[in-house]
Amino acid sequence: MKDSEIDYKAVFKATHAPLMVLTRDLVIVAVNDSFLEVTDRIEADLLGRDVFTAFPINPEAHNDPDGQGAEALRASLQRVTATGEQDIVSLVRYDVEANGEPGGFEKRYWTVVNAPVLGEDGEVRLILHRVEEITGFLQRLRRPRERDVTGARAELQVVEADVYVRARELLDLNERLQRTHRQQRQTTAALREAIERQRRLVFDVSHDLRNPITGLLTELEAALSEPDIDLEQILRKLLRNAERLNDIVADLLELARLDNGARSAAEPVDVTHLVMDELERRTSAAAVHTRLDERVMVRASRIRLARLLGNLLSNAERHTTTKIEINLTADPPDAVLEVIDDGPGIAPADRERVFERLCRLDAARSLDPGGSGLGLPIAREIAHAYGGDLYAADHPIGARFVLRLPLA
Repeated sequence: MKDSEIDYKAVFKATHAPLMVLTRDLVIVAVNDSFLEVTDRIEADLLGRDVFTAFPINPEAHNDPDGQGAEALRASLQRVTATGEQDIVSLVRYDVEANGEPGGFEKRYWTVVNAPVLGEDGEVRLILHRVEEITGFLQRLRRPRERDVTGARAELQVVEADVYVRARELLDLNERLQRTHRQQRQTTAALREAIERQRRLVFDVSHDLRNPITGLLTELEAALSEPDIDLEQILRKLLRNAERLNDIVADLLELARLDNGARSAAEPVDVTHLVMDELERRTSAAAVHTRLDERVMVRASRIRLARLLGNLLSNAERHTTTKIEINLTADPPDAVLEVIDDGPGIAPADRERVFERLCRLDAARSLDPGGSGLGLPIAREIAHAYGGDLYAADHPIGARFVLRLPLA
């Protein structure tokens, strides 16, 4: 069973050893059933109370020659808080109120193990307090006629061995609790990051959608209010804004499919033909130079690879100055596609940032204020979905994006 599947609260409650959990300020925050049984208390009377208030000190127990008093227990708890290390008090007299009646005490002797529960920063967060009552054992030792010295020593050795075993159990439980705590913190941090990422996505995409919608409304109002306006020019502007809206919606739909793990059926795809088909479909102001090997085959979704390639070409068209280069080679075990522009390029420190969702560098915003910042992240996630990778590489001039996919 995995750690994440263990109900540690139930384990704690059912553990045979009497256990109590204290804060650094010695406030009781948890007790298990065994502890309640040996102390003859109920949980509601203990939780949220200082341990020395919940268990009053019997003034008559201070000078008992058979064992240390309550001050030894307090000192042990303080050592654990100060050092972050386990501390053992082998024999302490701590009387318990008889049947919970104030002022009436039963003489009780205990072996105590105090173990720290550490946070991720290494600081003591809680103290795990384990007790083993040895009152009956001490009473038997005081009857020498009924038990010889050899038997007493043997029983003492058994108790010492049991204390050691219980101490190891506490350490193991402490380690498991710490692992669970770390896992919970990691899960919580991941959830918070996902929520924040979703919030930023909604905010930024809403802003990006407003631009083309505002453009559409403005042009439509102008067409209605100015009877002599050039309708062809208006329609061209409306078409550009509608295309922008379509691109953003398509990006959002693709992100939703990728996040849900929706994977289109893989099929043999000739990347050479795919590149040629995409270039015939597009009209680019820049000159496009190609160097393509014949029949470079991969297994993937042709529709998604076309989207990946389209996003790379759109990015190159926004940033290039005069030309775009497309190189395709078979470099076993991979097919390698390079898209290179002669624009301002990408600083080495930003080559990973450009693949973050909604990340738009200043240069990109100035060249295309309406961009969504989703094209490159989507392209990389498509590459990863089919066992490949997409990254920005060195180039003397401009930006160079390299796609690697396993050959079919």
